[in-house]
Amino acid sequence: MKKLILALFLISGMAFSQDMNVLQGNFDFLKDQKEINVEFDYSNFTMMKEKKSEAQYVAEREADLNEKTKGTGTIWKKKWVSAKELIWNPKFLEIANVVLVKDKKDVNFQEGLNTPYTLIVQTIWVYPGWDAGIMKQHAKVTTNLRFVETANKSKVLLEITSDEAPGDQWGNNYSNESRIGEGYAKTAKSLSKMLLKKAYR
Repeated sequence: MKKLILALFLISGMAFSQDMNVLQGNFDFLKDQKEINVEFDYSNFTMMKEKKSEAQYVAEREADLNEKTKGTGTIWKKKWVSAKELIWNPKFLEIANVVLVKDKKDVNFQEGLNTPYTLIVQTIWVYPGWDAGIMKQHAKVTTNLRFVETANKSKVLLEITSDEAPGDQWGNNYSNESRIGEGYAKTAKSLSKMLLKKAYR
């Protein structure tokens, strides 16, 4: 029994690694900024170990679910489409701001702001993970985080990669969309902690 518990722990823990790396730029421009505009880019990301396009993943999963139970795939597709606006974006923004507020920093990340600088959260790769009750694998989210001039978004001031941010919650989580949302939350938490060390000391 002990060996089984250890094996399950090792399997569930393998996805907890995440790398945050600065590709270019520095943090100086952020020092006096109180608000940062945020945009989310889901235009060209891949999924699963096979690097499927989002369209391919959605089509295959919808068909598979509909084959098992008529109509469930169609319902799932609606949940998937809405997950970006209702789960993933809010999770990122909420946790990014919570970490900063807890450290008593007067900085706020929100969509739709008219500010000098914009953070573009570009999704690169997503793995939804799975949950089978006693065994599970966390979601993983890889993103490119670019701080750009709002008036000239080709001007990149700081670029950070976040590789395989783990997404899960305590207990069981049978929703792919919710697990992926936790990956965005983890990305935001890691980014805010980096900003606290580098920009808002």
